[in-house]
Amino acid sequence: MPAHSLGPHVVGERVVVRRLVPGETGPTGGPAFTDVLGTCTTWADGVCVVQPEAGDPVSIPLALIVSGKPVPPRASPRLRVSVRDAELHTAALVGIETTPLGEWQLRFEPAPVGRVRNRFNSCLGLGDPGVPLADAAARVEAFYTARDRPPRIQLELGSPDEHALRRLGWEPVPGRDSHFLLASLARVRRILGAPGAPNAPQAPRIEFDGPRVAVAIGDAARGEAGIDRDWLGIHNLSVEPAYRRRGLATAVLRELLEWGAERGASTVWLHVQTDNEPALALYDRLGFTTHHSCRYLTR
Repeated sequence: MPAHSLGPHVVGERVVVRRLVPGETGPTGGPAFTDVLGTCTTWADGVCVVQPEAGDPVSIPLALIVSGKPVPPRASPRLRVSVRDAELHTAALVGIETTPLGEWQLRFEPAPVGRVRNRFNSCLGLGDPGVPLADAAARVEAFYTARDRPPRIQLELGSPDEHALRRLGWEPVPGRDSHFLLASLARVRRILGAPGAPNAPQAPRIEFDGPRVAVAIGDAARGEAGIDRDWLGIHNLSVEPAYRRRGLATAVLRELLEWGAERGASTVWLHVQTDNEPALALYDRLGFTTHHSCRYLTR
């Protein structure tokens, strides 16, 4: 019986295979072995073919397989980005003033259009602030009070700093917990497919300023995006209640993605509140994955 869990059922899966190398001697004087990691593409006619992530396919006679097993898929490079590095794509947008506090970042939007947005008017509290946490919190409070903004700190949900700040009297902002979602921009565009004919009051209107763009369909729907290197961030995508379920959200999103793709974006990301089930369902269908979750704390 083979000493492994491989077989025809692993075709298409990522596997690791240890095989005997005929005619070679190992370091201890016994048989030589080598491992192959990749996707099993064929298991037939006495041969297993494995396609490594780089290089040519490897054909392994079944009689030479010593051991092997399926292994989990390698995480997407996007998912291997740290929480701090992912969130820093927000602060890099033009029009957002940033002030360092150690590795923390105080963000301020001098002239917000409409409501004051949490992401652009809160301290990104990820990493080491360079001072004791109580001192960092006091500096955050002073910074935003001086700018007539409520003091807020954005943290990874459930992080040690969140628990420590709550012991210092900081509390969650109600209804503002959010998921950071990201996806391959090309994949989302493929899933969206070619533009249809949404029941829209008028054609989309596009206005852009450097690395930022806004798309509006009359007063019925709008959305914004900003590009930082090859990451496209989607912001404030909304549809008026009377115009929902007419394809307007996807029409706006398609325009934003098109604009980002033309400027070299390969990753698209956005924040969605954790209780916004319709939006979460939409983005799940479009191939978005949760990278991490956030919480805003305030005094």
